[in-house]
Amino acid sequence: MPTRRSLIAGSIAASFALPATLSAAPDGAGEGVTVDRFPIWPKGPPGAPTPAVVEQWVKRSPNGGVDDIAWPHVATPMLTVVKPAKPNGAAVLICPGGGYARVAVGRMGGAIAREFAARGITAFELLYRLPHDNWAAGPDTPLQDAQRALRVIRAGAGKRWPIDPGRVAVTGFSAGGHLAARLASRSGLSTYQPQDAADRLSAAPVVAGLFFPVITMMDDGVHAQSRRELLGGHAADPQWQQRYSAQRDLPASMPPSFVACNGDDPVVPFRNAMLMFEALKATQVPAELMVFEKGGHGPPANHKDGTPVPWLDLFLAWSRDHGWPG
Repeated sequence: MPTRRSLIAGSIAASFALPATLSAAPDGAGEGVTVDRFPIWPKGPPGAPTPAVVEQWVKRSPNGGVDDIAWPHVATPMLTVVKPAKPNGAAVLICPGGGYARVAVGRMGGAIAREFAARGITAFELLYRLPHDNWAAGPDTPLQDAQRALRVIRAGAGKRWPIDPGRVAVTGFSAGGHLAARLASRSGLSTYQPQDAADRLSAAPVVAGLFFPVITMMDDGVHAQSRRELLGGHAADPQWQQRYSAQRDLPASMPPSFVACNGDDPVVPFRNAMLMFEALKATQVPAELMVFEKGGHGPPANHKDGTPVPWLDLFLAWSRDHGWPG
């Protein structure tokens, strides 16, 4: 019987020219690790506003590192690829957070991407566009970029990157968790006109990891900033709130999903994670929920003796039960 992985892999087109790399590996990328960065749209993203978006990045903190930046305006969606020294054939698309007000991602591959790469997984960080810049797709603008990114990853499998097109997962953090959940549940939604051969490929991930995620746009558990930024002038409209709540109307094809949060998160209520898990179980989608005691809005805090909580390894161990990373 065909598996989800074989069906996805079997849909891969034979030819597709990926865009050229814009920047090579920076110093300090890690032994054997290289980093590439390139735009995901061959002729620019669809639905550009007038006047054009002026790209902008800011430092996340005055004392942060050179790559500790966020983007309040994105004109050119990009993928930053962190390639492991010993790739195992698996890949992951990482959707960073920022409350849909900005995208908190650098240019040189972040710590989580490098953690994946250290385990042999080729990691792709997504710099996606934001609805407040008046793109034609409105709240679906980030989803356009996520769908396109996953298709581009598959298009390069076995050609540009030593990965299996049937072993591509998605992870998302904070508002990026909302985007990852929507990609997982709405991978087949037509949000843009095909631009090249890559757009004939599936945008469906085989596993989803949702970490301290924004999920709902409705009042119960809402992260107000994410709702305001995503829905704009429709933020108070119940129909729009329901349409863009990631826990609603999950399809039977939703991939196995791992949901994790901290009970003391002061930013995004952990109710979001609970709502997503409840919806997954109601749809009979394989799912795991982990609520850690402490950690605020981020990975779980270390134990009192300084021992870290192996949250990423917990995700990977669960994912292996569902065929990823393989």
